[in-house]
Amino acid sequence: MKRRFPLHGGLGLALIAVFWTLNWTLSGLRTYWAFFPLWLGYCLTMDALVFWRTGTSLLARGWRKYVGLFIVSAPVWWLFEALNLRMQNWVYEGVARFTPLQYTFWTTLSFTTVIPAVFGSAELVASFGFVRRLGRGPLIRPDKVTTISFFVAGWIMLALMLAWPRLFFPFLWFSVYFILEPLNVWLGNRSLADHTRHGDWRPVVSLWLGVLLTAFFWEMWNFYAYPKWVYYVAWGGWLKVFEMPLLGYGGYLPFALELYALYHLLAGLLGHKKTDYVRLNCSESLSE
Repeated sequence: MKRRFPLHGGLGLALIAVFWTLNWTLSGLRTYWAFFPLWLGYCLTMDALVFWRTGTSLLARGWRKYVGLFIVSAPVWWLFEALNLRMQNWVYEGVARFTPLQYTFWTTLSFTTVIPAVFGSAELVASFGFVRRLGRGPLIRPDKVTTISFFVAGWIMLALMLAWPRLFFPFLWFSVYFILEPLNVWLGNRSLADHTRHGDWRPVVSLWLGVLLTAFFWEMWNFYAYPKWVYYVAWGGWLKVFEMPLLGYGGYLPFALELYALYHLLAGLLGHKKTDYVRLNCSESLSE
């Protein structure tokens, strides 16, 4: 079915064109006000591409829920900022020129775009045939042994990370998911185990490829930005692609799963336990 490219996609492309240019060409402080409109443009563009390809999208399924993605995104990322106080894996250059109130406001506004950017990109990836045609993968069922094992492993990883951050800092991108996935199962919320119990890894693959697409633009647009983030890791800091060490891109994969788990935990707490708002499952079901 042929569809016109949605109007909000044109707005998104315009925002990207304007604020990408400003962020890379102006001197002095500019990222703090250019980051949000640039990434709002990315989110709208991804959403429009999904609608153009599939006839549905996050925004099309409800603008209030779409705004809700931005609202929950900020506290979710602040969780990782809090953990990074111990890790010190990334710092922001230029923050000394802001008051604490200014810093909190502008960073919170920027953090609102994380979840809608990743979920929009993941839905776009899920719309392609090569993902829909993926066959059955390993079965991970949400049984008692598996969920308890995940839960215990998550807390062990978190403890190791906090005790010896220089050695175990990669657990930042695993521990939260391993703790929250069992919680979502036990609370009756939507979880990735709803799919992996049948060997359907297509939502996981969509999240992985979607977050890597998002990460490419995060790191690229950050490279010539100011203020900007830079990374300091105890090991594995070689072969940088933009500011990010090559191995660091692997951390984005579990990070996408953490975002999915955090979003559905919050949705469940608000009474939407089996919401299908984020649709990463493909139309073709895998046979049992």
